[in-house]
Amino acid sequence: MEIELLVQEETPENVIEHSKAVYKKAMEIASHFDNADKDLIRKGALLHDIGRSRTHGITHAIEGVEIARKYGYDEDVLNIIERHIGAGITESEAKNLGLPVKSYVPQTLEEKIVAHADNLISGSEEVDIDFVIKKWKRRIKDSDDNIERLLKLDEELIKHFEE
Repeated sequence: MEIELLVQEETPENVIEHSKAVYKKAMEIASHFDNADKDLIRKGALLHDIGRSRTHGITHAIEGVEIARKYGYDEDVLNIIERHIGAGITESEAKNLGLPVKSYVPQTLEEKIVAHADNLISGSEEVDIDFVIKKWKRRIKDSDDNIERLLKLDEELIKHFEE
């Protein structure tokens, strides 16, 4: 159903392919957590970038929430869409970016899994954490706090399973 919704909203094909790759990575991460809501992760991962059917700017998360709400998705899915950018956006960062002022930092396990899976997919290819850090250092002014949140997410969701 989510793929059909992406198509219906005229989401670009490359974004749909990216969303499928994020879904695959999210399910891989979720497999390490017995308490993860896999259905919620599926919906959130596939719909996280639906707002890119309207804009490719930072507001695509907010646009995505509006679209998903229109189709009756619940708050849990809307929160994944809204909080998936990077390792989250703090209130002060939101203000600086011109977003409605509030925290966009992932809170639940499912939100964290989708956000981090999104970090680890570039286009539709899987990348490692070093790739993400280098990209963020190039793109994000004063990226240290963002990178710290990224590494914390990676530690929580990935690293301790590799030990």
